[in-house]
Amino acid sequence: MIGALLEQRYRVDALLARGGMSAVYRGLDTRLDRRVAIKVMDERFADDRNFVDRFEREARSAAKIHHPNVVAVHDQGVDTSPAGDLVYLVMELVDGGTLRDLISERGPLDVPLTLAIMEPVLAALAAAHRAGLVHRDVKPENVLIGHGGESGTAVKVGDFGLVRAIHSAGTTSASVILGTVAYLSPEQVTTGAATARGDVYSAGIVLFEALTGTAPYTGDSAISVAYRHVNDDVPAPSTLVSGIPPELDELVLRVTRRDPAARPVDGAAFLAELLSLRARLGVPSIPVPVPAPAISDRTVPVSPATLAAAAARNPAAGATSGELSLAELASERTITHGVPVAASAPAVANATIVRQAPAGFRPIGPQGTRAMLRTDLDRAGAPTEFVPPTHAPHTPTSGRLPAQQPPQPPRTNRPPRPPMPPRKPPNRTGQIVLWSTIAVLVLALVGTTTWWFTSGRWRTVPDVAGLSQPEAEAKLTDSDLKPQIELQRDNKVERGTVIGTDPGNGEEILRGEPIKLIVSMGRPRVPQVARGSEVSDAEARIRDAKLVPDRDDGQNEFSDDVPKGKVLDVNPSAGSELEIGKRVVIVLSKGPEPKPVPDVKNKTHDEAFNELRSKGFEPVDLPGEFAADVEGGRVIRTDPEAGKKLDGDKKVGVVVSTAVTVPDVTGRTVDEATAMLAQAGLQIEVQGINNGGAHVAVQQPAANSRVQPGSKVGVFAF
Repeated sequence: MIGALLEQRYRVDALLARGGMSAVYRGLDTRLDRRVAIKVMDERFADDRNFVDRFEREARSAAKIHHPNVVAVHDQGVDTSPAGDLVYLVMELVDGGTLRDLISERGPLDVPLTLAIMEPVLAALAAAHRAGLVHRDVKPENVLIGHGGESGTAVKVGDFGLVRAIHSAGTTSASVILGTVAYLSPEQVTTGAATARGDVYSAGIVLFEALTGTAPYTGDSAISVAYRHVNDDVPAPSTLVSGIPPELDELVLRVTRRDPAARPVDGAAFLAELLSLRARLGVPSIPVPVPAPAISDRTVPVSPATLAAAAARNPAAGATSGELSLAELASERTITHGVPVAASAPAVANATIVRQAPAGFRPIGPQGTRAMLRTDLDRAGAPTEFVPPTHAPHTPTSGRLPAQQPPQPPRTNRPPRPPMPPRKPPNRTGQIVLWSTIAVLVLALVGTTTWWFTSGRWRTVPDVAGLSQPEAEAKLTDSDLKPQIELQRDNKVERGTVIGTDPGNGEEILRGEPIKLIVSMGRPRVPQVARGSEVSDAEARIRDAKLVPDRDDGQNEFSDDVPKGKVLDVNPSAGSELEIGKRVVIVLSKGPEPKPVPDVKNKTHDEAFNELRSKGFEPVDLPGEFAADVEGGRVIRTDPEAGKKLDGDKKVGVVVSTAVTVPDVTGRTVDEATAMLAQAGLQIEVQGINNGGAHVAVQQPAANSRVQPGSKVGVFAF
């Protein structure tokens, strides 16, 4: 694969990891000149439609999640060539290592570093759960830590290879357990149910391992570890590592409860509790260091067969020394027909391990994922930890330890015992009755046990559709089921009447398991929306009522008390009953209704300004104009003109008359007339006797007429 160019675009540069059905390479998108990670399906599976469909499902599932803490999927395709088809997936390249590498480097992580890693992990799971997806394989190998981000480090969750939609999460085969055994939730082991609460459990195990450096359960076989998930409670991390706050202990125990209902409902709820805990403890935020990848250039001895296989794949390497690097060794680990074929060297930590699966079953999963028979779980009740014996070893001839004999007292001379009375013949009738009773009890016990593990612990979901809520709850309770009410709008089913259940009528469910009881809320009602609220709030409330918000500018209205653009009302009115999906118009305020400009002509400047302000307008001065019919200092007109309605800008310009009223100067001396006209802003033009003592006999213009400022007034003096 090295050097290949997939679909003339993606260049394969170097191997990063290899799993049971695919390999991941570092590569380059030559079209966008972008470094990428390329996941290529093993060519042996390219012709298998089931595997190709799963590969494409992985691409579609991961592509649905848009979050900075989820490894982005860029592309998916098939490269066709004469040598065969290569199905590939192009992902974001996270240049760094994994949480497994960081734990291997440092051992148990301190509390600030653990919380700094778990917060983005839970944020990624919360995004997946909001998109209706469960990861199903949360583990340190799938937590990638690389360079980038605001803090210099990016923590991302990758490999959604086992992802399933929540509504179909219970479709796992009843005979096979899928996932990484150290992180499986109890319900995944017992029933195969994969839910958001299962991801919460797995994330809790990752939190435990980050704090302690080890997983809570170990065993000599995968099925024994799975048995412990079902039957044991996860211990507090502080029992292994000192210094862990009790509040963090309590959180780990709560998210890893065996009962799913006792855990946080999803990743968002787990994240909220973690953030609240950080705030209460005052834990500082610190950057996450980037670990070195687990596969290095260190060499290990290998078998001749593995060495020959490596040389055949890469003749130029000349691997003839009897050693291979860990990276080379990882590339040579393959899986044939569900059974791992490994070199005679230490196992790489991230290699996929798959046990022999039943006929027709295909191994599914990323690094470390296993497929186990669920029937093995019933035989896994033996202790999972080996305790070495403290007594002397047994002799090979006996095959078991000799029974300890009590010490014998010293022999003494004793009087002979009296003769024993003759023995009575055994009561064979009593023995027959005794053994018959024992046989009946054994058969009853075996029958009861068989009944319990075959049909006794299962219940058939009864038909409760059309019943009232109390009647349906009683019927489900009588069937040893735990109804959980979910309210749902319905156009036809009356309020308080049961629509159905999930799982549905006739399906099998474990005794005592919760079952969703869907109760009708009737047809939606238009919600009450507060006057003056934001449009987005009104739209959210209408959508929550299963109705469709809409707007119509023609229905918007003026309002003096509701600001423009805020919600004024809804149409139909609040409380109206509609069918699901019907349109509800949000009526918006257009602000105060426009008012006409008042008529202030012939009013003084101050009178006009006061009246305009009282009507809600903002008066401004415009240049004065001459008007012979308006006394100087009084208003001639406004701009906009009187009577016009204003919407928006409330400024009104005021034009004042500049006319000057000619004073009466007849009978005055020329000096007095000159002074009076000058005070009025007018000039004098004298005819006749022009001296200061002469008296004015006639003036033109006449007294009290209006002229423009600076005009001349002619007088005749004698």
